[in-house]
Amino acid sequence: MSHDLLMIVGDYVEDWEVIVPYQALQAVGHEVDAVCPDKEAGDTVATAVHDFTGEQTYSEKPGHTFELSATFDDVDAESYDGLVIPGGRAPEYLRTYDEVIECVQHFFEEDKPVAALCHAPQLLNAAGVLEGRALTSYPAVRAEVESGGGEWHDGVTVDGNLVTGRVFTDHVEWISEFLDVLGTDVQHGEPMPASDD
Repeated sequence: MSHDLLMIVGDYVEDWEVIVPYQALQAVGHEVDAVCPDKEAGDTVATAVHDFTGEQTYSEKPGHTFELSATFDDVDAESYDGLVIPGGRAPEYLRTYDEVIECVQHFFEEDKPVAALCHAPQLLNAAGVLEGRALTSYPAVRAEVESGGGEWHDGVTVDGNLVTGRVFTDHVEWISEFLDVLGTDVQHGEPMPASDD
């Protein structure tokens, strides 16, 4: 069954954390509207490539530009079946928008599936939806998870409608678990041999 999903992004969203789930969810048949407050469909957000190269925290390099597929002001959260929030630096400033907070709260109030990765719990904490929830995040965000009343776990975590991952290295398990929560049934046919032509 196909679902209409909302993805909230912003400038300096982590490159892989926006592009990989955006494409993967569409590849299995879901419609995904990627939006950013104060921007319209066709506008872009800058992305950042975070990498782990031996320093005490991640490094940050310019990533791709990511094109928004819908206009935030036109979004009606009621019309979406689930929410995806990638990480990077975007959640830090997205949490300052009242309309973003209200949108996030809707998905929790209605118990709709939510996938959050990396720094996304900064936005969930601002929305006041972490109390009593088990979840994970980028490890440096653990203090915000716990101050919001959440129980931090080290690894992909599913708590009812909420699926969380630490960073993009969790993509395979995080996306797979989110598809399970959505009820997505991916069918595989018989392998096709390579053609000799």
